[in-house]
Amino acid sequence: MARVGYFLSSEEFSPRELVEQAKMAQDAGFHALWISDHYHPWTEEQGEASFVWATIGALSQAVELPITTAVTCPTVRMHPAVVAQAAATAAVLTNGRFTLGVGSGEALNEHILGTGWPASTAVRLEMLEEAVEVIRRLWTGETVNHRGKHYTVEGARLFTVPPEPPRIFVSGFGPKAATLAGRLGDGYVSTFPDADLLGAFRKGGGAGKPTQAGLKVCWGPDRAGAARTAHRLWATELLPGELAQMLPLPAHFEQANSLVDEEAVAQRFPCGNDPQEHLRAITEYFDAGFDEVYVGQMGPDQKGFFDFYSREILPQLAAPTE
Repeated sequence: MARVGYFLSSEEFSPRELVEQAKMAQDAGFHALWISDHYHPWTEEQGEASFVWATIGALSQAVELPITTAVTCPTVRMHPAVVAQAAATAAVLTNGRFTLGVGSGEALNEHILGTGWPASTAVRLEMLEEAVEVIRRLWTGETVNHRGKHYTVEGARLFTVPPEPPRIFVSGFGPKAATLAGRLGDGYVSTFPDADLLGAFRKGGGAGKPTQAGLKVCWGPDRAGAARTAHRLWATELLPGELAQMLPLPAHFEQANSLVDEEAVAQRFPCGNDPQEHLRAITEYFDAGFDEVYVGQMGPDQKGFFDFYSREILPQLAAPTE
């Protein structure tokens, strides 16, 4: 069976809705969960942004599926020592079914403390690497003292740690970030079916390590209506260049969405109820070389989506287990 998980959107749904979606995903046959970690939604229209660690606690008691953050930024808004504690607790609650997905973040979420958002990608990646070092040291359960270029930890010890430390998967949306992910991570996270980035990850040290990717879809009985929903909620996915990393407020993303028309969204996302359109989009990620693909449904019709995927999509992706 191809490994297909469900992508929980903390920006679009309340914590209670996310828990219910996780239950439906488990019942429908999805093999695992991704969950986003945001302080702000991308736009006011999305309308949510709950504290992911509380939601993960609820998920740990509601379902048996593995959970990965996609992704947490452990560099500005939350100190890596705090992320280490949160992730260790999540791993204990899930009996080892938790993976910490990390990335270098966006100004949208990380600017809030007023300490400044690094404009340089190189600096953001440097911070991420040091943060991961701190997190892994704390997961040993030993007392940690650290004075680095970006972080200080003084006499910190985690008393609640899992028997085995969680895996850390690192996201990378450019060649430098993907190369760093190969060297630094236990696995790789992406949202693009990009074989070149996957190659950079593997050449950077990620050969043989697991890889995950996620995409959004908008199932619905009417393709045009689904495309309108996708445009209303997730036009931000098509913003060019580094806008997604540098814009600080949902209002700015709403202004930038004027750059994206509805037809472009309909071309980017599978919309409607044609099984072949959904299957082609998912298969593109597997063909690029990813091991696991996570699908997130936009909009309110979650039950219809899960019924459709359990009936029309997941059985088509079944394959003999190697």
